[in-house]
Amino acid sequence: MMKIGVVAVQGAFREHQRMLNQLGVDTIEIKRSQHLENLNGIVLPGGESTSIGKLMREYGLIEPIREMVQQGTPIFGTCAGMIVMAKTISSGEEPHLAVMDVTVSRNSFGRQKDSFEADLDMDVIGSTPFPAVFIRAPHIESVGENVRVLSRYQGRIVAVQEKHCLAISFHPELTDDSRIHQYFLEKIVQPSLQTVR
Repeated sequence: MMKIGVVAVQGAFREHQRMLNQLGVDTIEIKRSQHLENLNGIVLPGGESTSIGKLMREYGLIEPIREMVQQGTPIFGTCAGMIVMAKTISSGEEPHLAVMDVTVSRNSFGRQKDSFEADLDMDVIGSTPFPAVFIRAPHIESVGENVRVLSRYQGRIVAVQEKHCLAISFHPELTDDSRIHQYFLEKIVQPSLQTVR
């Protein structure tokens, strides 16, 4: 059975676990580096990116996760998780994992839109729009040449993929729509199991 680790230092990690479990996947909460053994993929939930980055450092997770991702372990970050994955943060904040060639901007949609829902077109998961939940969401300002843009909202990039790394601005785990998690498992994790690292 596929085993996915969900970074559980802060944020909506239980909701991610619930969705992955519903898809028939075994999950483990990642709180220490010993929880990283024998994983087929990693999920980095939303929350507050500065706190998540700080706690991941304190718990000794930054270096081992970065190494795993560099060696081909699939990773999926949502909202603050996307910020933690980015190589550049436009506010000048020090990058955390720095595993994706993107520049992110925090709290992109203004205070009056702290949280909102929008139907997003995302071809890789099918033709039916995805009911995206944005909560103080970041967006991607720019992408490197190997980064594929998967979706935009009002012209701003909100979903990207770079090889085995998937990152989105919104919270799919807070909906009943499991298509993005399914995409991560079927199109990113599953193929990585065929390749010998």
